[in-house]
Amino acid sequence: MGAEWDQHVAVTRLGAGSYAAELTDGWRVGGGINGGYQLAVVGTALSKVVPGRPDPLAISAYFLSAATHGPATVDARVLREGGSVATLAADLRQGDQARLSVLATYGDLAGLPDDVRTTATPPDLPPVEECVSNRHAPEEVRSVAPLMERFDMRFDPRHVGWVVGQPSGNGEMQAWFRLVEDREPDPMSLLMVVDALPPVTYDLGMAGWAPTLELTAHVRACPAPGWLQVRHATRNVAGGMFEEDCEVWDSSGRLVAQSRQLARVPR
Repeated sequence: MGAEWDQHVAVTRLGAGSYAAELTDGWRVGGGINGGYQLAVVGTALSKVVPGRPDPLAISAYFLSAATHGPATVDARVLREGGSVATLAADLRQGDQARLSVLATYGDLAGLPDDVRTTATPPDLPPVEECVSNRHAPEEVRSVAPLMERFDMRFDPRHVGWVVGQPSGNGEMQAWFRLVEDREPDPMSLLMVVDALPPVTYDLGMAGWAPTLELTAHVRACPAPGWLQVRHATRNVAGGMFEEDCEVWDSSGRLVAQSRQLARVPR
């Protein structure tokens, strides 16, 4: 049957550009289904639209309403196909409710030049065994965020003061990350990883579900096997909203994904 992750993002072709999916309650957080998981479901459908263009390079999603667990439909269409990339669009719907609207550029990451030049630096994380596991979260937290059972996350001890009511106020959070069953990361799973950590507003003393309004992700490379390092940060909270910037680094020390999202502050 494959790993849990593969089952949860699987889609079935219904017709030209139309795919059926099942959003599982295991990805629920707060009042809805995790946005990154939804994006990966849509991304999986888009990967089947244009032969030879299996990978999301850039993808932007607007969240229109809170998704619930249960059946969903992805309607995809090709806006432009040419050269090495294709421009695609898709909508995720449940019944007559639109949940997510996506615009994306797809290509083949394996065919890109290996010419990395970057001034970015990986997170300064302690060894995995010295970090704080999400398995230690209180039961009342895990009950409202069952998605925490879907992965192994080890937080930097310097960034978990919010757990005991002592947030740093810096608006930063970083952790090691792996899917359950040691399922190795791939480009599609990175669409979920950029939205997997708790909202960075926890580090500002504002805990709770933070509904995403828009999320843009850039997938820069196929990740190497092993643990990922994930870093979130915010610099501006205004008008009841905040931005959250994310970087994902793989076990080889390469920056493999970046994202920015705009979300409402927790209620």
